[in-house]
Amino acid sequence: MATGTQKKAASTKGAAKKAPKASAPAGIPRLRQRYQDEVIGSLMKEFSYKNISQVPRIEKVTINFGLGEAVANPNVIKTSLEELELLSGQKPVATRAKKAIANFKLRAGLPIGVMVTLRRERMWEFLDRLMNVAMPRIRDFKGVSGKAFDGRGNYCVPIKEQTIFPEIPYEKVDKARGMGISIVTTANSDAEAKSLLKQLGMPFRA
Repeated sequence: MATGTQKKAASTKGAAKKAPKASAPAGIPRLRQRYQDEVIGSLMKEFSYKNISQVPRIEKVTINFGLGEAVANPNVIKTSLEELELLSGQKPVATRAKKAIANFKLRAGLPIGVMVTLRRERMWEFLDRLMNVAMPRIRDFKGVSGKAFDGRGNYCVPIKEQTIFPEIPYEKVDKARGMGISIVTTANSDAEAKSLLKQLGMPFRA
C-alpha cells in the first residue's frame, strides 16, 4: 500500500504532466492582419489589379532626428539615441556629416543626427502606435497633410515633439525635438500609396 508521502509525490507528478503549456508567441501585428484581411482586397477593387502581387505594400519605415545642436553639445546624440530606441524598439545609429562646413564649425564625420530603419513586425507595430496612440496626443490635431508624398509612392510624416510617444518618460526629456518619419511603399503612384495608408488608418486631413 502506498504511503502518504508516495501518494503526494504521485499526485504532484500527475499535476506536472497536466500543467498547461507555455503560451504561444504573440500573433502577427494587428495592423499587418488588417492589411491582409481588408486592405489588399479593397485596393484590388479600387485600382483593378489583376494580380495580388500588384497590390502596394509598406517596405520599411525610417525615423530620423536631425540634431544640429550636437555640434556644440555632443551629449545630445546620446540622449536622442536612448529616446529613439525607446519609441522604436530597435537600436538606432548616429548619422555623421559627410563634409566639413567651416561657417557652422562642422567637421566631416561629426555626429549630427540619429536614425533607425524598421521592417517587418517592428515596422507594423510602430505604425500602429504612431497612428492610434501617438498622433491623437498631439494638441489640436486635425490630421496629417495628404501632400507630403515624393512622387514615387513614399510618404514623410513630420513630428514636432518626441513627447507624443508614451514610451518616452516626459519628466526625463530635456528638450522637445522634432523628427521625420519616412514610410517607403511599393506603390507606383502617390494616389495608390495614399489609399494604402488611409485604409491602414493614417489620419489625413480632409
